[in-house]
Amino acid sequence: MSEPAFDWLSASELSKLLARGEVSPVEIVDAMLARASTLQPHLNALVLLDTEGAQAAAKAAESRWQKGQPLSPFDGIPTTIKDTTNVKGWPTRYGSQATDETPASDNAAVTDRFLAAGMILVGKSTTPEFGWKALTDSPLQGTTRNPWNLAHSPGGSSGGASALTAAGVNPFNHGNDGGGSIRIPAAHTGLVGLKPSYGRIPQYPADAPFADVISQGVLARSVLDTAMALNLTAGPDPRDWRSLPAEARDYTIGLDAGVRGWKIGLSLDLGHVKADPEVRELVAAAARRFEDLGAHVEEVGPMFEPLQEHFEPLWIGSFATRFRQIPTQLHGKLDPGLRALMEKGLAITLADYAKAFEARSRLARDLALWHRTYDLLLAPVTPTAGPPVETLYNSDAFPRWTKGAPYTLPCNLTGQPAASMPAGLTKAGLPVGLQIIGAPHADATVLQAMRAYESASGWTWPQPRVLETLKRL
Repeated sequence: MSEPAFDWLSASELSKLLARGEVSPVEIVDAMLARASTLQPHLNALVLLDTEGAQAAAKAAESRWQKGQPLSPFDGIPTTIKDTTNVKGWPTRYGSQATDETPASDNAAVTDRFLAAGMILVGKSTTPEFGWKALTDSPLQGTTRNPWNLAHSPGGSSGGASALTAAGVNPFNHGNDGGGSIRIPAAHTGLVGLKPSYGRIPQYPADAPFADVISQGVLARSVLDTAMALNLTAGPDPRDWRSLPAEARDYTIGLDAGVRGWKIGLSLDLGHVKADPEVRELVAAAARRFEDLGAHVEEVGPMFEPLQEHFEPLWIGSFATRFRQIPTQLHGKLDPGLRALMEKGLAITLADYAKAFEARSRLARDLALWHRTYDLLLAPVTPTAGPPVETLYNSDAFPRWTKGAPYTLPCNLTGQPAASMPAGLTKAGLPVGLQIIGAPHADATVLQAMRAYESASGWTWPQPRVLETLKRL
């Protein structure tokens, strides 16, 4: 594949070129559309590509830059929206044959924020059916592949977004995270992935079964892009009563202040999880970088008991809610693994659900109190690197509670901000992620730590192993 000079640039770098008139939104968008079209047969990361609409929007952005009136620093920068999320005029299919091509009647709140900033929506990215698992394959779209190694999964459920970003299609792409769905694919593809505090970016529509744990965000190649994207998308929305109040904050200010003097805990086991030895070794080595940066890092052991006993009712009970919304004649079209959990969830009682919510409150309380002593908690993002694409999720070989999302789900239950940063590569050449967890609402603290780690890690894009894969396509 040809590599135009700006294919691998960050959004912040492209913004500077746009401001100087050295590149136009039309050039950027045309290059990204061409790259996406070339890679789609190999990665299968897109649900749709709106070439005509993107080109028209790019021309409008070009005119604004020429007049010196951009809507934001990211006016004219292309991105995609995950196909669990509404874009007015496009269908929202959720990776499911139980949905149809009816166009969405309005935008999701995060879509509105991107459009208000002048960003160009070039298409929608793939997701497992209803975002149910940490791999990205679905009855509707088939299997999405990892640009590091096409035989492996890019993770999920924002797997299309991670595959695109890691392959040089757009500086960043939208994702959302209800159990690890930004952090897990970021870890499996060597990206920067922040799950902001719950409510930091409004969640509308909020009628999904997991609306009380989902955070919106992006999968990016740089921390600065992540902070700038949060600037564009954070803030309350009257359509989401749970959205957090506005902060008088620019998340890029103080980003380079460092972590000297911070007290940081490292838990390789977290909820008594047993990660692969190679993952543990890479994450422990990554954590030691914070000591080089002047922080004090200490191992704190398991932080809480395994999650499954208390939180299984929330998970499968929520799936059962979705199941009841699907016409009976369409049940046979569902992913068999998802349908089995949905049917199991029908047996969950209100008392089961109430007990799970009590446990969730205790977990949130205990971690908030822990953060009175520690600025950050470090942990793996996943117990393994990206598994082979044929892996059956929630099977005996890959259970959700021990292999899928055991390290990431706690922060969805508590609403804390948490991020994935690249920790290095396994001997097989697959990325592993370091999870950086902050106290409740401490998004700026997490971003500051992410940037400090990024400055010391030496991890830059494009990654040679990804280039090797793409050159063979």
